[in-house]
Amino acid sequence: MTRYEGIAPLRTFILKVANRCNIDCDYCYVFNSKDQSSRHLPARMSLEVARATAQRIGEHAAANGMREVHVVLHGGEPLLAGPQHMAGLLSTVLEAIPPTTDVRFELQTNGTLLTEAWLNLFERYGVAVGISLDGPPAANDRHRLTHTGRSSTASALRGIELLRSRPHLFAGLLAVVDLANDPVEVHDYLASFEPPVIDFNLPHGTHDDPPHRDDPSVPEYGLWMSRVYDAWLARPEYQHTVRMLEDIVALSSGVRGSVETLGLAPPTSIVIESNGTIEGVDTLRSVEEGASWLGLDLFSTSFDDAMRHPKLLHRHDSRSALAEKCQSCPLVEVCGGGYLPHRFGAGRGYRNPSVYCADLEHLIRHIQDSLRQHGWNAPASAAPSP
Repeated sequence: MTRYEGIAPLRTFILKVANRCNIDCDYCYVFNSKDQSSRHLPARMSLEVARATAQRIGEHAAANGMREVHVVLHGGEPLLAGPQHMAGLLSTVLEAIPPTTDVRFELQTNGTLLTEAWLNLFERYGVAVGISLDGPPAANDRHRLTHTGRSSTASALRGIELLRSRPHLFAGLLAVVDLANDPVEVHDYLASFEPPVIDFNLPHGTHDDPPHRDDPSVPEYGLWMSRVYDAWLARPEYQHTVRMLEDIVALSSGVRGSVETLGLAPPTSIVIESNGTIEGVDTLRSVEEGASWLGLDLFSTSFDDAMRHPKLLHRHDSRSALAEKCQSCPLVEVCGGGYLPHRFGAGRGYRNPSVYCADLEHLIRHIQDSLRQHGWNAPASAAPSP
């Protein structure tokens, strides 16, 4: 039982340990979106903020009877914090959280700054490392260039190969979907590095600023991800997970997990900025200035109390917070109305279907049809194909 009945406790704490980046991805929601607040925040999280964060995490875990929490080191580019300061952050967090709560560290990086020294540090603290890479060099360099306009791919690949030498630290690869890239080529290229997980993110867009499409009448992103699904299934020797696809399979089968971008389960993550302010969904920076702001900081607010902020409580309203079209849709248990930032539009706020509604419908039906061909029986809550 949680301290606040009906509100799921927070389990993932995303720490913005560095608020600068050494490359300049044009789709970055932190530095190249409508909200530019990160440029004015401290370049790195202080040990004081890390200690206060960990103390709040410990309080929250004790109040909600949690034996394990996830601490994600994020940015910007978190390696810009530097090895010595990062070691201080990690040890500070471990010292401040009671030993009765197991801390699982993860870190998301562009990989360009990885060295053996970094891996030794991550080995010491058990930090799992994910690397962002959009595909082969031509695909990756379409959006992920340095501040001087040069390729970042060679440095990222060097980091991936270093990480592969310690596979127990390799958390996976993250790619942003670009319709200009061939989905099978991208998937198979990423799979060649033998990651345990491949994450595909849809580029952020709203109804006021929709994602690029060659033909708006076609569910191009759904078709793109459907081809990834087929490529993934075509090779039984593949051992990796494609997270979005496995989430759809699980949700279609009646599993109600905590998935930020799909399904109706309330999210259980929260963001702590480098200055100690608390945010719910930091990707809302792609929506408008201040969309992610809560006006809270961890020096004066516990995580138990932060969960009751109106901007976070609506995440627990599940189906009732969705557009009417979504509430009555037979696929809502799986898509969940889509990711929160992708629902936004001036006038109705977040009570819109996702800008990827048609894409999600196509992908979900494609996966469910494939499952049926392999003998899967849909639960009563899953929608039949028309």
